[in-house]
Amino acid sequence: MTTIYGTLNGKAALVTGGSRGIGAATALRLAREGADVAVTYVNGKEAAADVVRAVEDLGRRAVALRADSADASEAADAVRLAAEALGGLDVLVNNAGVGLLGPLESLSLADVDRVLAVNVRGVFLASQAAAARMTAGGRIITVGSCMAQRVPGPGGTLYAMSKSALTGLTKALARELGGRGITANVVHPGPIDTDMNPSDGPYAAGQAQMTAVGRFGTADEVAATVAHLAGADYVTGAEFSVDGGHAA
Repeated sequence: MTTIYGTLNGKAALVTGGSRGIGAATALRLAREGADVAVTYVNGKEAAADVVRAVEDLGRRAVALRADSADASEAADAVRLAAEALGGLDVLVNNAGVGLLGPLESLSLADVDRVLAVNVRGVFLASQAAAARMTAGGRIITVGSCMAQRVPGPGGTLYAMSKSALTGLTKALARELGGRGITANVVHPGPIDTDMNPSDGPYAAGQAQMTAVGRFGTADEVAATVAHLAGADYVTGAEFSVDGGHAA
């Protein structure tokens, strides 16, 4: 029997990039806490449908929306569509992102534009659209990266830059929206076992060794922190590391 915790009863949440990995785990955790949930996807239509069914099995409403965060209009419109489908919006989880690692000299202008469009511009536009709809008690939670706090080796210039921008955005949102009772926080995952970065992958051993606990984290461990922030009133403008001590 699945436990419903109930801390988010009556709330509506949007999780971008919610068809798999951290996004899917977050959508399900928010539903267990009582929230209705919308998820966006780009290519994972069937996976997003699976998430919707899992949320509905928990007794919550759910909807999957195709939206590419790299497209400025789609990034903002997803917020509108989610709010219309769920009857409002209380929680935005900016999870959609792209990872691109490689030597500095190998990165093209197209690479730069794509990463910044998804990881920075898309987050800004979604947050802007959500803030316009949220009332007191609104939550904006953004998924950053441990590489915004520590870059352990070469090849991460573009990705680390894009994720570091989210810290500045979060702190500024906290100041701008705090008077309205809306909070903004950022969560920095470390190596997390997902299909994009499996714990048995070719580079997994080295990543695990960079943590203090010597292992990959799980998507559920990240989702638990996101869910806590979705229910927290007196936490804003803060960074939370869910990285096994990667930045220690």
